[in-house]
Formats: sequence, structure tokens, C-alpha cells
Amino acid sequence: MTLYFLIKYLHVLGAIVILGTGTGIAFFMLMAHLSGEAAFIARTAGVVVIADMLFTLSAVLLQPVTGGVLMWLSSTSLSERWLLTSLALYAMAGLFWVPVIFMQIELRDLARAADTNSQPLPPRYFIVFRRWFLCGIPGFGSVMAILWLMVAKPF
Repeated sequence: MTLYFLIKYLHVLGAIVILGTGTGIAFFMLMAHLSGEAAFIARTAGVVVIADMLFTLSAVLLQPVTGGVLMWLSSTSLSERWLLTSLALYAMAGLFWVPVIFMQIELRDLARAADTNSQPLPPRYFIVFRRWFLCGIPGFGSVMAILWLMVAKPF
């Protein structure tokens, strides 16, 4: 196995982890939310925060490193349009992902407080959840578009 293919494997693996954790987190958070059960939401959001920090953050940090090494090994120019578009989309995904982390923490804390006090979820929970959901659309959409650009290199 050449160094290029090893780095490419790590780069693709990072993309899979980002896409997989994003999908899983969205699914589990939505299912917990639809249950309306504060205890279930609190437990789910707690695990989601850990998963995002452990898996997504690791992959997010790995991607530019492996991508840069791939560029160097393949003599790919930073002026390639598909690459510039991918980098812009990566930045956009990050702009939506970072606030989502804090929203997940707040959702967890709001649900924990409601459960601890045997209260219904507060109105703030629903506001934050709506924002979390809406941020996920462009954030996740950007990742999907980047994956397509990495594979197709259309321009």
C-alpha cells in the first residue's frame, strides 16, 4: 500500500465518520424529541454530545490534514474549482456545526432539569430544538455536497 492510498483511506474514513455520526445523531435526537419524554431526551442528548466530541470532532480535525497531504502527494492545485468549492462548503458546515454542539448541550441540560424537577419541557427547549434542526439542514447538506465533489470532481 502506498502512502497516497493510506492517506486517501484515512480521508475517506473521516468523511464516512462525519456523515455517519451526523446521520445517527440527527436520527436519535429526532426520535428522542418525538417521544416528548424529558428523561429519554436528556439521556439521548447526553450520549449525542459525547459522540459528537469523540467521533465528529476527531474526523473534522483529520479531514483538512489528510486533504492537505493528498493535495501535496497528488500535486493538486488549491485553485481547482471543485476543491475551492469543497473548502467553502466545509467552512459553511463548520459554521453550522459549532453552534449545534452548544444547542445539544443546552437541550440536554433543559431536558435534565425538566426530568429532575418532574416538569414538562420548557418553551426554551422547543425553540432551541427548532434551531438545532434548522442548522442541521445546511450543515449536513454541505457535507453531502462535499462528498459528491470529492468523488465526482466535476469542474
